[in-house]
Amino acid sequence: QVQLVESGGGLVQPGGSLRLSCAASGSIFSINAMGWYRQAPGKERELVASSTSGGSTNYGDSVKGRFTISRDNANNTVYLQMNSLKPEDTAVYYCNAVDIATMPEGIYEYEYWGQGTQVTVSS
Repeated sequence: QVQLVESGGGLVQPGGSLRLSCAASGSIFSINAMGWYRQAPGKERELVASSTSGGSTNYGDSVKGRFTISRDNANNTVYLQMNSLKPEDTAVYYCNAVDIATMPEGIYEYEYWGQGTQVTVSS
C-alpha cells in the first residue's frame, strides 16, 4: 500500500499563489505518474496536471500558463505551483500516483489517491 499525504491548500485572494505538495510513502515499487486532479462542488473530477518519472508533463486547458507541476523523484514527491489563481480554481485538489510493479509474471499498475486538500480563491 502507498499513502499520499497532501499539504499546502488554503484560502487565497484572486491573483494570488499557492503551492501544493504531495509525498508518497509506504510499500512503493516504482512510481511512474504523479499528478493533481480537482473537483469543485457539483462538477466531475478533472485533471489539473500530471508528470511522469521521465519528465513528461500534461496540463488541463484551464490551468496552462498559470500552474506548474514538478517532481522530486528521489523522494516520491510532487508539487503544484499555482499562480494567478482565479475563483474558478476553487476546488478540492487530489494527489494521484501510479505505482508500477514489475513481476516475473507480468507488470501491475496500482493507482492511489490522496485525501484531498481544499483550495479556495476568494476576496
